[in-house]
Amino acid sequence: MPEELDEPVFRSWEEYWEIAVRRRWWILLPMFAVWAAVWSISWFLPVTYQSESVILVEQQKVPDQYVTPNVNNNLQNRLQSLTEQILSRTRLQELVDHLQLYRNGTFSADAVDQMRDDIKIDLVSVPEHPGDYTAFKLRYSASSPKLAQQVNSELTSLFISGNDKTQRQLSENTTEFLDAQLAEARTNMAEQEAKVAAFKEKHLGELPSQLESNMQILAGLQSQLQGTQQALDAAGQQRLYLESLLQQYQSAQIAFSDGSETPQTLEGQLVEMRLKLRELQARYTKDHPDVVKLKSQIAEAERLKKQSESELAARLKDAKSGKGDDPPAPTDPEQGSSTPMMQLLSQLKVNQMETSNLQKHQRALESQIAAYQVRLNVTPETEQELTGISRGYEESKSNYNSLLQKQMQSQLATSLEQRQQGEQFRVIDPPSLPKKPSSVSYLRLSLGGLVAGLVLGLGLTILLEMINVRVRQEKDLVGIVPAGILVGIPHLSTPGEAQVRLLRRWKEFGIVTALVLLIAVGNLYAFLKS
Repeated sequence: MPEELDEPVFRSWEEYWEIAVRRRWWILLPMFAVWAAVWSISWFLPVTYQSESVILVEQQKVPDQYVTPNVNNNLQNRLQSLTEQILSRTRLQELVDHLQLYRNGTFSADAVDQMRDDIKIDLVSVPEHPGDYTAFKLRYSASSPKLAQQVNSELTSLFISGNDKTQRQLSENTTEFLDAQLAEARTNMAEQEAKVAAFKEKHLGELPSQLESNMQILAGLQSQLQGTQQALDAAGQQRLYLESLLQQYQSAQIAFSDGSETPQTLEGQLVEMRLKLRELQARYTKDHPDVVKLKSQIAEAERLKKQSESELAARLKDAKSGKGDDPPAPTDPEQGSSTPMMQLLSQLKVNQMETSNLQKHQRALESQIAAYQVRLNVTPETEQELTGISRGYEESKSNYNSLLQKQMQSQLATSLEQRQQGEQFRVIDPPSLPKKPSSVSYLRLSLGGLVAGLVLGLGLTILLEMINVRVRQEKDLVGIVPAGILVGIPHLSTPGEAQVRLLRRWKEFGIVTALVLLIAVGNLYAFLKS
């Protein structure tokens, strides 16, 4: 028997429904009261309206293959920088004062903080590329729709103008930086170029680029030296030949001088007689006996000179048979006539001068050849030093050309930004005029109050069932009374009780219907206002 008393009593769904019906007013009335309180209070809560705008990041209008942008910040970093600038205390304070925002007794610092809380910025990504952001949404919440739209318009303008100014400033800063770097690179290149020029000037003729020309010049000098040596050899042979002829002439002249006058002697006599004839002609006429006599003597002397010259020439010809033709007969400037002996002496003098000139030219060529050989010997060392100096110049030149190209591209990009042809923000959805509040959802609050009231009613019902324990069915006696139930007596009501019970049920039905209609109408109104 004790084990039977300890067994738990299980209830069916019918019994739970019976409890709900029996405690219906403990469920409905708290549920309606809580809902009505929440619904009523929700209309006194502060209402805010949110205006939204969508700003697109528009790429530059000129293709990148023609003008490369010099500012490559992604949208997230750029938007973060712009947000810090626009949401700065100074900028927001100006906006608060201009539009007279938050004039509800708050301090200015609180107004700026409140405005920061009312501004929301969300990035918009491309559906095909989740991490690629191409636009962003700007939201602002205010107490009235027009104010929210007006402030959002101001913020949108600030973002667009701030982006243009920031992009242009960044582009100009990049160009200025490249200009400074280019000037420094130009100075460095000029210094390196001056070093190379000074080195080339110092080692002029020993440079690697002059190696081939030096070799060609050296080959030409060696060829000239060889020709000069050959000319010296030929001059030496000519001198020997002339000296041999001179000896032969001298031998023939000695053999011819047997007491008769030589042509040289006759030539001297002719010169004296001509001078004397000039003196006589100056004093006498041409028919004077002395003049006539002197003329006849001069004619006889000339005949004898020609005869002696002919005999001397014949003897020399016989003496030098097989020696070749006579050399050309030069004119003796001192005696006014030419003789074979004088011709040989003149040719020997010319040969000596030619030999001296050739020797001087040979020495000059040998000196030049030695100098060029020294140049060729030091060219490898000069080339090594020049390579070390030129390496710095080439690096500076390459750096300068690279910076020059970047600076020109940056100038184009800056010009593009200044003409507002670069990457910029464009409003695709202007600030909206909100028609419904965004901070308070009347329907959500109404449904929340309804659920809270239902929970409260169910809690009260459970509490009452646990406190007020009654025996209502046969199984409620199990465990309380050890004896079994033999018979049950049903409730017997009078006709008056039945009529009262029916009337009460109609009243309850009317009240429940009215409560349900109020709840439905209230939720519908909250839905329309949300």
